[in-house]
Amino acid sequence: MTTPRALSPEALADLRRRYRLERERRVRPDGARQYVGADAEFGYYAADPYAGERVRREPLRDRVDVAVVGGGFGGILAGARLREAGVGRVRIVERGGDFGGTWYWNRYPGIHCDVESHVYLPMLDETGYVPEWKYAPGEEIRRHAVRIAEKFALYDDALFSTAVTSLTWDEPSGTWTVATDRGDAFRATYVITATGTLTELKLPGIPGIEDFQGHTFHTSRWDYAYTGGTPDGGLTGLAGKRVGVVGTGATGVQVIPKLAEDAGHLYVFQRTPSTVDVRDNCRTTARDVGADHDGWARERRDNFLRIVSGEPCEEDLVADRWTSSAVLLEKLLPSFRRRGDRAAFEAAYEAADAVKMNEIRARVERIVTDPDTAEKLKPWYRYACKRPTFSDVYYEAFNRDNVTLVDTADTHGIERMTAHGVVVGGTEYPLDCLIFATGFSVGVSGLHSGRLPVRGRDGVQLLDAWRRHGPRSLHGFTSHGFPNLVRLGAEQSAASVNFTHVLDEHAVHAAALVAAAEAADALVEPSREAEDAWLAVLAEGAPDHAWFHAECTPGYYNREGSGRPNGPHAYPDGAYAFHELLRRWREESVGEVLRPRNRQGTTGADASPDR
Repeated sequence: MTTPRALSPEALADLRRRYRLERERRVRPDGARQYVGADAEFGYYAADPYAGERVRREPLRDRVDVAVVGGGFGGILAGARLREAGVGRVRIVERGGDFGGTWYWNRYPGIHCDVESHVYLPMLDETGYVPEWKYAPGEEIRRHAVRIAEKFALYDDALFSTAVTSLTWDEPSGTWTVATDRGDAFRATYVITATGTLTELKLPGIPGIEDFQGHTFHTSRWDYAYTGGTPDGGLTGLAGKRVGVVGTGATGVQVIPKLAEDAGHLYVFQRTPSTVDVRDNCRTTARDVGADHDGWARERRDNFLRIVSGEPCEEDLVADRWTSSAVLLEKLLPSFRRRGDRAAFEAAYEAADAVKMNEIRARVERIVTDPDTAEKLKPWYRYACKRPTFSDVYYEAFNRDNVTLVDTADTHGIERMTAHGVVVGGTEYPLDCLIFATGFSVGVSGLHSGRLPVRGRDGVQLLDAWRRHGPRSLHGFTSHGFPNLVRLGAEQSAASVNFTHVLDEHAVHAAALVAAAEAADALVEPSREAEDAWLAVLAEGAPDHAWFHAECTPGYYNREGSGRPNGPHAYPDGAYAFHELLRRWREESVGEVLRPRNRQGTTGADASPDR
């Protein structure tokens, strides 16, 4: 990295001082405990507003080849890649009323993807689809999820409006028993969990929230019966109403301009402003994106991944704010950039960071006409401290007479709610409706929260084993003591800003494991030695980023200010290199995880994960 602009020692000291001051204004002693889940008394926030009345059916007691837990893109891609591998009965179990995952639940006004649609939407080559927009709206993405499911006949055995409640390994039969909240207890030879990273919605634990007599809902369960309109806008039900929105992250940045258009008055309650860079959305043609030959989408997707992973690349096919700021992602996503003179790298990194953040703060000042509002909207932290966002209309919304920005930094958020409104700094803001754009417990799936207990050999629970010894796996997919269980996700593998690309590579890998086991009449299960070797790879190259996130403004990247510890959490050289590693391993070493079955279907191995 080359230094884009030298910072004087004085300027650098001033900037660091300002960042520390702004951080301290926002840190709360309760950290992540400031949020509550949508269960117990708040369970109605998580109800499905799209599925209609749940159709009654008889519980299933049959057997399938593969059970896939989750019907988002991870589960859909797993099912599609299994079909390509020739697997017969694939049953996807999904809590929502249809396929789509995040894009099934999130249908709020203004919803779009922040990653270019031509690299975000998977299986474009296989389906022949070319997205209509550079950044696709949510409904186009949801329909593409359905398109893939239909093409690969994933509806045939799917179970919707159904939640898996437990997975239990049966040693004599060599199968998993999959139990659900509909009374099902069917068997599967293999289980693939694709439970996602944005599934457990969270709410701010505001005192008095239960006393508010107005209307409330979470953005992932948008109440169009109340607001009227569609994801394109036209929220006629909000005419003349006083509407509040809590949260100015990626969701808030998209929904606030739509609310501003139709609400009688909109109050935006902000603790920390996001970085809001240019989106430059536009309609696209097949010619614009080079969709004139087989494999065009994979080429474009790989090109994007190489750039944001820090790999050398002669051409930038996507050329957006993600790729132009890719070097600043090093503190979020491991990459090769850590190698070399670390002190020189950090000096250049900090200079590049300052240039980018000054650019965004200048954008605020240029667009927002009221100086006081503009100052509150300026992000005073380093770029990788919070999830970057993109919009061509967000800052402009604050120039409207019917929009008020309420800064809650000095009170560390909303103080309390009353029967008729919200209190901040001793001032009550009367509201008819309060909308929670507070997102999800990122990375917390049922496997991590305990909502989905997994019992492997000898009844050992996966979560208990993780709590005692830390997560253990080979490549993040499989674990000793849990035969024929394949997990999709970023834990001990690799993530990227384009997570559907990551999921597709994981789905290809999962399907290959199943196909190899079927061909060898074997079980999929790594040895303890294989787990140890993989953990050593992760630990040896683990980057030291704890100091960076400890200095960041609070958010979900650093557990609301409590830090983001180093550790063997991800492959150290980035997603592109990780996918290459998986390809080589499948060609050369897949037999290492195959264990011969005995006549009852087991390996005869009697070593549980805790022995």
